[in-house]
Amino acid sequence: MDGDADRAPVRLVVGLGNPGPRYARTRHNAGRLAVEELGRRLGAGRFASRYAGLVADVRGPCGPLTLLLPETFMNLSGDSVGPCAGSLRAEAPQVLLVHDEIDLPFGDVRGKAGGGAGGHNGLRSIGRVLGPDTLRVRIGVGRPGPEWRGDQADWVLARFSEPDDEVARSIDRAADMAEVVVGAGMDEAIRRFHARPPGARATARRARPPASDPPHDVADDGSTR
Repeated sequence: MDGDADRAPVRLVVGLGNPGPRYARTRHNAGRLAVEELGRRLGAGRFASRYAGLVADVRGPCGPLTLLLPETFMNLSGDSVGPCAGSLRAEAPQVLLVHDEIDLPFGDVRGKAGGGAGGHNGLRSIGRVLGPDTLRVRIGVGRPGPEWRGDQADWVLARFSEPDDEVARSIDRAADMAEVVVGAGMDEAIRRFHARPPGARATARRARPPASDPPHDVADDGSTR
């Protein structure tokens, strides 16, 4: 994307996850939880069954907005997102995917415009039908520690081990960021929610004082990766 000034508005927000009560509070359903929260804020009411998912049409900050919770399993998310986006005539940059991210520490929330799937089966499935240019809000769920007795798939399909109030704050922050993306664009969302904008670490490194001066701490650059 060349910037948000000339961008088309987001038409579709998708909360990725798996259907059913078994998966309701698992790490892999963080995106679904965040979009459910976004729906509550926008007065979505009852979601209807359409496009192999649950759909609510709401009034967003920039006009009509559709919220989608795919009812396919994660690795078939594109079977729901593709038809829904097609019906709305929404191009990939008008689709915001909200999803869990194992490569971010728990509690971190980061935005990204475009990119690969990075091992995420839901993103891979959607990429096959929409390509790589969707917007993303990534919710950190962290990687398992050495004490974990399973693989990464077991980890993301397990329930959060963190306290409920910390999980709620993480989900709320993701919903906050999604609201800003929808209303003001990804660039503005990154500016507000990342520690520093992309490229700030390199800029700080170039401006670093000579070795004889006292060192200064450099914060995380908040790269969208």
